[in-house]
Amino acid sequence: MEDTTDIKYTQFIEKVAATKLVWGLKSKTGWANTESAEDEEVGVVPFWSDRALAKISARDEWKSYVPTEVPLAIFLEDWCVGMAENETLIGINFDAKMLGTEAEPELVVFDILTRLKAINSAIKFTNYISIDEFITEISEEQ
Repeated sequence: MEDTTDIKYTQFIEKVAATKLVWGLKSKTGWANTESAEDEEVGVVPFWSDRALAKISARDEWKSYVPTEVPLAIFLEDWCVGMAENETLIGINFDAKMLGTEAEPELVVFDILTRLKAINSAIKFTNYISIDEFITEISEEQ
């Protein structure tokens, strides 16, 4: 049986592949971020599969942040690739206590692209011709 974090991760992958949107929290000073629960030296940028889930986390130190949508192609090509280069993790559907799965960006990209293929959903990238090309590149980097 999957534990709650695995279920939340799977729900995130399925929802963002279906809606082609990811949600972050943004303020005048930038995007919400924190450090990893596992290692304070590692940064985490949280993203949500739903605006309402992001809004729940806009409290305490993030109370001035607002849910902001990020188109899926931009999330995959710009955010995830950049975060992988910076060795920053993705926070998946964090709750109001800022708890949730922390995932490697390459894994998140691979899982979303695999889901897009499984549901036969097209997506247009700037730097890749196809989902398959993107998967090949990500797989070679892992």
